[in-house]
Order: sequence, then structure tokens, then C-alpha cells
Amino acid sequence: MPTAYILINSILGKEEEIIKQISQIKQVKEVRGTYGVHDIFVKIQTDSVDEMNNTITSNIRKINGITSTVTLVSIPEQGGKD
Repeated sequence: MPTAYILINSILGKEEEIIKQISQIKQVKEVRGTYGVHDIFVKIQTDSVDEMNNTITSNIRKINGITSTVTLVSIPEQGGKD
């Protein structure tokens, strides 16, 4: 099951609205506001790489108020703890 972690930067004051919208996406397993360089952390899991790409590009990155994203795709064969 493909897993990705997305670090989001947003317009100041839009974080809670963005978090609410992201939390309604079925592939999202976790979404949190964060301190530091990035404003929001998102974990998604999908059934395929195509679904993951579509979720990121068509659902998450198009949300109003998001200014940039960094996507980290996990390597299933390298560590991890579920």
C-alpha cells in the first residue's frame, strides 16, 4: 500500500480551514498542524501509485490557501513500524 507524507506551507491564518478540508479526503490517514518550517503534516495511504498521485495533485495541492508542498514517498522495504 503506497504511503506518502506531505509537508504543506499555507497562507497565514488558513491552516485550520485547510486541515478540515484535507481531513475529509478518504486517503488521508493523519493530518496535523505543525510548528517550524512547514505548517501542516499529512499522511496518506492509497491502493496504487496512480491513486496516490491523483490524491496529491487533484485533491490536496488544489486546496485554496496552500502555497507549497513537499511530498515524501516511503520505501516499504526500508524500515518502518506499523
